[in-house]
Formats: sequence, C-alpha cells, structure tokens
Amino acid sequence: MVQRVTSHIAVLGGGIAGLAAAYRLQAAAASAPLRITLVEATDRLGGWVRTDRWGEVLIEGGPDSFLAAKPAARALAVELGLGSELIGLRPGYEDAFIARQGRLEPLPEGFSLMIPTRLRPLLATGLLSPRGKLRLALDLVLPPRRDEEDESLAAFVRRRLGREAYEWIAQPLLAGIYAGDAERLSLLATFPQLRELERQHGGLIRGTLARRRLGERSGSAFLTLRRGMGTLVEELARRLHQVDLRLGEAALTLAPCESGYRITLSSGHDLDADAVLIATPAYAAARLLEPLDRELAPLLSSIPYASSATVTLVYQASDVAPVARGRGVVVPAAEEREVTAVTWVANKFEGRAPAHLAPARVFLGRYGRERILELPDDRLVELALDELQGLLGLRAEPLHAVVHRLPRSMPQYLVGHLDRLRAIEARLARRPGLFLIGAAYRGVGLPDCIAGAEQAARTALTALGLDITASTA
Repeated sequence: MVQRVTSHIAVLGGGIAGLAAAYRLQAAAASAPLRITLVEATDRLGGWVRTDRWGEVLIEGGPDSFLAAKPAARALAVELGLGSELIGLRPGYEDAFIARQGRLEPLPEGFSLMIPTRLRPLLATGLLSPRGKLRLALDLVLPPRRDEEDESLAAFVRRRLGREAYEWIAQPLLAGIYAGDAERLSLLATFPQLRELERQHGGLIRGTLARRRLGERSGSAFLTLRRGMGTLVEELARRLHQVDLRLGEAALTLAPCESGYRITLSSGHDLDADAVLIATPAYAAARLLEPLDRELAPLLSSIPYASSATVTLVYQASDVAPVARGRGVVVPAAEEREVTAVTWVANKFEGRAPAHLAPARVFLGRYGRERILELPDDRLVELALDELQGLLGLRAEPLHAVVHRLPRSMPQYLVGHLDRLRAIEARLARRPGLFLIGAAYRGVGLPDCIAGAEQAARTALTALGLDITASTA
C-alpha cells in the first residue's frame, strides 16, 4: 500500500483574509493529507476587525459592516451558522448630512453614492450653488470617454459632474470608504463600474437610472452582525480545530527549500511548507519577500497605506437628542477639520446600545495629515469633543470614551494600481506555491478579502493535487 504524503500549507497573517483561507483549507484537510499552520504576529486574530463592549454598548474597533451586494462575506456568515445574526441598516434613520461652511446639509434624496437620480432634491440642496447644479446636470449631455486609460477618482468626478459636486459631495463620501486622497486614487481599481456606466449609457446619471429601472438589488446596502463584526472572527477561530495556530510569532524570512518554502519565525523555529499564503499588509509582505525576490518586494512596498483613528463617545441619549439626527455626518476636506465623519452608532444599526445611551463614533485623520494620530489617547478624546462642539454645537460630557488606532490600515489604490498588480502577478508566476491575499490587491472590503482568500486557497489545493470538493462546498 502506497503511503500518501502529507502536504503542508502555511498561512501568514491572522486577519480576515488569513482566517478565511485557513477555514477553506481545513475543509479540504478532512478528505486529503494536508497540514495547515496559521502564523499571526500579534496575540489575537482578526486584524482590524474587532468588537469591544462597555456594559451593554457595542463598540466596533474596525469596520462596522460590509457591502451586501458582494456575496462572499454574507455567504461565509451563513455557512458559519450566523445567518440569523445578519441585520441591515436601521429603518427610520436614512438621513445623512454633509458639513458645509458651518451648516449641516442633508445629502439629497435619490443620491446613489455620488450620483443624483431625482431632480427636485437636487434643485433644493444647499450643497451646490446654482452654477454647480447646472454643471452637474451637464453629465446628461457630455460625451463619454472611450479609451482604456486610468484616471484619478477626483479627475473623473470633476469631468463628469463638476468641481463643486466633487468637493462637497463626492470627496467626503469617497474618503469614508478609502480614507485616502481621491486626487491620487485609481478609478479603475476602486470604482470600475463608474467607467462602465459612462461607457455603456453615456453618463453617470443615465446609467444609474437605467440600472434602477432594471430592478437591481433592493434592501439594505450594508449588513452587519447583531453581536458585532467580531462575531465573524470569533466563529472562524472557534472552527479552526485542525489548524495549528501560532499566535505571537512573526514570520521573519521566507526562503526556498526542497519541499517549497522555509519560513523562519521570531521564536527561532522554522516551518517548511509546500505552499504559503501571505495575508499580511503589503509592506510586511515586502519585507518578508525581499531576500527571495528583489523585484517583487519593491512592487509591494510601493502600495501606500492610510492611517486613522476612531473615538467612540457614549452619551446619555437625552443629551444628544437635538443633534443625533440620521446616521451621521461626513466632513469634506475643504472644511479643514481633523474629523472626517461622525456616526450615530445606534441610529445606524439596531442593538448597539440600550435606549437611554447614544454612542457617537468620531473618525479622525486625513490622508497626508496623520500626525495627530501620534497624540495620546486623552488628547484624541479632547480633539473629538472639540470637533463635535464645533461641528454640531454639542457640549455634553460623555459617560465613556474608547480610542481605537488603525495605523497603516487602509491600502491606497493609486492611479496605475492595476498595472502594478499585473507586475506583481507576473513575479508570483515564477514562484509556484506562493500567494498574496488581503486588502492590498483587489478590494479593501471584507467581501473582497474573503473572496480573494477563498480563491487562493482553492488554487493552492489544486496546485498540490489535493481534492478541493469539500473546500468549495
């Protein structure tokens, strides 16, 4: 009888991508000779996804939800038995506001991301001057761009909708997604669907209206978990019973060896693996791979990252009732404030706090102006309170404050990002069994990270000649 050789796959990084990859690999290990090791440099799993509590108040440290239109995160939650935990945006609090010159202007009804689909709210908004409204309407007659060249998000929005629409509507909304500078972010890497709307329908307004007539997805645009996003991490970790978890150990070097790759850990131990899935930030992957591939490492290190911080302030609901309207406020860069957004947490999703408490989540730090994040926690709390007073006139004292720092947490897809990815993939093609997964490549949201990790796991299993039927169920 021929003994089957056991393969070994190492996953480096225990954020959501690494966890999703390990979970998929484990499913294959039930019917194939496979050993899996997950290495995480810190003492906890989940990366930027974490949920804390203060009494009955739920406090998110990282992302508070995910896009419902992208299926991977929802599907994984359901597979993990968390389907009944999924909830959408809380009804009755649909309003969102944009700060402009000391006023809070409601985002006009009918806006889809940054594209108007209803005339009357657009005509009534105080966000744009009469000239700005006319310029936005020119999107209906401007010819589409037909070439394949990339351009910045800012250049695209100004070209289609005008300067005012970019400065007072698009820029603050985009900053809330990528925490970056839209003057440098790639249209084709971040919102390729906008170029497709322009190309297929002649403009953004016509394209958005056409898709609405086709009856595209209804329901909540965002989903979360009733007990917080950390529930997803906790359930994934709980199920990794066939994975060797190495917490508090960093991967220092990666070198070729007879079986594939040798990973040297900070503990002094070596791991030999047939395949390696690197789920660290791109800058950490660059350090790890520099001795192995001196052309790949600079490509990875050239992907910049933005940093931010959130300060969650818990108030008596009666103290903030006059200003806690809708889901929150976004703040354009033109306002020259340190705050980029404020979310009324309990208005956004149900079950975040008891009725007598009102948590506010204040987002601080703009791309290129991140030195405030060097301030100690107490100063960040003071800054958040000052910003709320200046923005909303709120003078009430909070009952509790929690600071979460997210240094170098958001990769920036600069113009030309897709060209960089093609160059990275060309180098990886020379390194069989080596995979890069995570937010730095083809999507920063949880669904993108999960989908990319699952695909890499399937590809690794196929490359090793292992049965992937169980892993794709």
